[in-house]
Amino acid sequence: MNRSYIEQKSGSHSAVSSAATTRLSGSWLIIARAVWLALVIPSLGLFVAGLPAYNQLIQRACGDTVSCNTVAGVLTAKEIQALTTSGFSVSAYAALLIIFLTILTFLWCGIGFLIFWRRSDDWLALLAAFFLVLFGITSSANPVLALAVAYPALALPAGLVGLLGYVSLVVFFLLFPNGRLVPRWMGLILLLVVITAFLSNFPSPTAPFIEQWPAWLSSLLIFLVPLSAIIVSQIYRYRRISTPVQRQQTKWIVFGVTMAAGVVIGLTAIGLLFPIGGNANALGLTILANILFPIAVLLIPLSIGFSILRYRLYDIDVLINRTLVYGSLTALLALLYFGLIFSLQALFQGMSHQNNAAAIVVSTTVVQETMQPAHASLWLRPSEHDGKHQASWRANPPASSDGR
Repeated sequence: MNRSYIEQKSGSHSAVSSAATTRLSGSWLIIARAVWLALVIPSLGLFVAGLPAYNQLIQRACGDTVSCNTVAGVLTAKEIQALTTSGFSVSAYAALLIIFLTILTFLWCGIGFLIFWRRSDDWLALLAAFFLVLFGITSSANPVLALAVAYPALALPAGLVGLLGYVSLVVFFLLFPNGRLVPRWMGLILLLVVITAFLSNFPSPTAPFIEQWPAWLSSLLIFLVPLSAIIVSQIYRYRRISTPVQRQQTKWIVFGVTMAAGVVIGLTAIGLLFPIGGNANALGLTILANILFPIAVLLIPLSIGFSILRYRLYDIDVLINRTLVYGSLTALLALLYFGLIFSLQALFQGMSHQNNAAAIVVSTTVVQETMQPAHASLWLRPSEHDGKHQASWRANPPASSDGR
């Protein structure tokens, strides 16, 4: 019996043992499903009930910090004036934005319900489904917050939905993929997250306890501390605890999160490097951000769903390899293109006072001629490597932790 076979069988046994620790059965399974539905269904009801309030909120200029900074799509008075000046009505803008963000929200919820339907006998998958639904409700359009703004009596359930969505997100990433808190001191971070979430959503999400705190302290507790804890926990788990199957699952989620973060950072960098002046252009940039950012973040629930349900369908290492290769090629060509435009534009203006049309033509030609041999070379080399990797993957697939 060779060594690779022994290691494969050992990894299979470890994966099955890990899956057994998160498996539910009997009365615990019934209770978990009932609690999940009892929390999710009313939250979806609040989302639907908040759509009319959200529609009214984004049709008027934001007049408070909560509306301007928290509710997606709300415009300032100057942006509404620029919108009407451009010939586009505020009501049409509100209708299109609500339709778009609602579709994205239901994609989050759809992935969550799919995981619930297929893997509700696993409490970690159940937690993933719960966080996808509740975070999807509170992250994109957030009509639940608009409902709390319009009807203060509903601030308590709206705050509870916000708390559960935030806490379940952090808990999932701290526990995935084996359901254990590692290192052990992560329990203290989790307690801090729960306290921070409570202070951020009560007594009302429109006027929380944390509202009077310094901005740097709020950002530290809400964003930086949980993010740092998740990164440390996942690195520690990946290097010391995870089985080969769990590492494949982790790679899927890391891939999705990294791609989403890369798109968001890239769009932000473009906005900072090429600022747009004028009310109409600034409004167009705001609307474009409201469209592109949620689409980019949609990569996260997709990668989570794939990691839990279909992580054995494709080899993630091949996908990561191709993404790095073609992503690097695209970035280098973009830098070459813009660098040539700025350089040639300055040169042509100094020599003959021409406009930048000649610079754009020359830059496009150079990039096109450079792209073809580079693309052909990079296409052949990864393909040969990927073919060998895929052959090894098919010959020795990772063991399934659930037998599916």
